[in-house]
Amino acid sequence: MRKKVTIVGAGNVGATTAHWLAAKELADVVLVDVIEGVPQGKALDLLEAMPVEKSDVSVVGSNDYAPTDGSDIVVITAGFPRKPGMSRDDLVRANAEIVGAATKEAVKRSPGCILIVVTNPLDAMCEVARRVSGFPRERILGMAGVLDSARFCAFVAMELGVSVDNVHAFVLGGHGDQMVPLPRYSTVAGIPITELLDAPTIARLVERTAKGGGEIVNLLKAGSAYYAPGRSITEMVDAILKDKHKILPCAVYLQGEYGIRDLFIGVPCRLGSGGLEKVLEIRLTSEESAALHESAEAVKSLVKALP
Repeated sequence: MRKKVTIVGAGNVGATTAHWLAAKELADVVLVDVIEGVPQGKALDLLEAMPVEKSDVSVVGSNDYAPTDGSDIVVITAGFPRKPGMSRDDLVRANAEIVGAATKEAVKRSPGCILIVVTNPLDAMCEVARRVSGFPRERILGMAGVLDSARFCAFVAMELGVSVDNVHAFVLGGHGDQMVPLPRYSTVAGIPITELLDAPTIARLVERTAKGGGEIVNLLKAGSAYYAPGRSITEMVDAILKDKHKILPCAVYLQGEYGIRDLFIGVPCRLGSGGLEKVLEIRLTSEESAALHESAEAVKSLVKALP
């Protein structure tokens, strides 16, 4: 029996995630959205693409949660989009109600599921999902670090003119302007980028990574990124459903790791069939640790703003 993944929100991020999941034949997919006809239409379109893709998964669209019963993973992408000039902080109150309602309905029908939260501001929305679901921290994950690290990798590869397959990077902290890219742990074919790029260039790439989402928002004029977020969600789903024990940067509820407690922050995590298996505590310099704690303070301010 195939696994089932529910995606709440059939906008660009949700639909693109469904596309990746179905094309990779990872699981049956249920798209849920409040707008009548949208999830049904997008699901049917994807289903009709599967014979060409040679993928036998089912793709269903719905305006209610009945078809989501027994989902292994529920991905929450629903929420108001970020607009030009709008910070992630501005979204906290607007999206808390949406994420809370989605979490309540989803876990009622899939009490054993793993939640992957994508709605911005990401770290605060993870806290909403935790409060509403009552799930242990192992089963609530935020998708941020995979996306931020991918952006950093893309910029490094472009700068050096090398294959993205050679580049590996880690970005920690909150998802937003306070994220913490780690050049010392970022490599090209195993070589630290600090050996290949000068400090001003690295600083420029770090800044572009931190503002990566805003750069796309400003270019699109309406809406925000969805190709890279959709693929990043799929990477997390793949690691969980295939029990890969794969190390990925995710937002998780820290319980003393890195000196941070009772807060969702992006850190290196090992993912398997039960969700979070382990938080990896890597050694940070005093400057990196200070930046991570500064990022944590920014997340705390968002959490305090929750209704």
